[in-house]
Amino acid sequence: MRISRRQALALGIAAPALLRFGSARAGTALKISHQFPGGTATEGDFRDRLCRRFAALIQERSKGAMTADIYPGSSLMKTNAQFSAMRKGALDMSLIPISYAGGDLPELNLGLMPGLVTGYEEGLGWKNKPVGQELTKFLAAKGVVIVTWIWQAGGAASRARPLVEVADAKGMKIRGGSREMDLVLQAAGASVLSLPSNELYAAMQTGACDAALTSSTSLTSFRLEELAKHLTTGRAKSYWFMLEPLLMSKAVFDRLSNEERDIIMSVGAELEEYGRAAAVQDDIRVAKVYEAAGATIHDLDGRVIGEWRSLARETAWKDYANKSENCARLIKLAMEAGS
Repeated sequence: MRISRRQALALGIAAPALLRFGSARAGTALKISHQFPGGTATEGDFRDRLCRRFAALIQERSKGAMTADIYPGSSLMKTNAQFSAMRKGALDMSLIPISYAGGDLPELNLGLMPGLVTGYEEGLGWKNKPVGQELTKFLAAKGVVIVTWIWQAGGAASRARPLVEVADAKGMKIRGGSREMDLVLQAAGASVLSLPSNELYAAMQTGACDAALTSSTSLTSFRLEELAKHLTTGRAKSYWFMLEPLLMSKAVFDRLSNEERDIIMSVGAELEEYGRAAAVQDDIRVAKVYEAAGATIHDLDGRVIGEWRSLARETAWKDYANKSENCARLIKLAMEAGS
């Protein structure tokens, strides 16, 4: 006997199947959250633009069956809540610095380990090397899928005096961006504070923060040139490289069809070159923006990079390796990837 949908719902039988079928016919609508300023597909912070390109491409490849809405500026949820929400399946996707989750999962501080990654090619090369494969497996076990590998070099904006050499850090209040960067800064004699990049302007404006280490893109997107008298760039060399991938909840990913998963991952991989090129452009552009605002520009050379790297090796690298066997294995693989 055939029963109507209303009868099925009333009887409480087959309702879940009917609801799932109805949802599938309606298509897959994803939500992508990030902390960065919103823009358009062609203007604004490249991380927002990358998310918009991703949304347009998956909609095109799926012939409209998959769509994605972008929520910039932490408008959907607070910055530090995003990673945990993805693990629980409460948020579909986010583009977020991986080290923001390092408090709960120390292994992820590898993504902002000072002095470890020395260039974009090295960082992006992790994806197909043992370190990247291990990191991917670790994240999957914690409920998160890497969709697009994105690395960014960073620099330092400071209010009163430059932050270039290790000795410059003494007595300054500095935001480093990760626990490991903070360990290096503390060893150099600085006081450290922990906050997401979208809160840096207020901290520097009030004097709570003397200098901020962050990506070249964030140095301009959050208008820190309005407050800084000095900029140390990452356009030539940097000891600060951050893994800031586009991520997806594994619970959400696993609910997709095989075809949808293939589209998600192929589009994500295609956008990696776009992300690299945009990050390099911002490393150059940030100096022009700060110079126009009246700041003094400083670049790093091999000697200074060596000083920061040596301090990192004796502090942050050792501390990380001592966290667990897993951490020790990951940093060993990362060092091998760069050799």
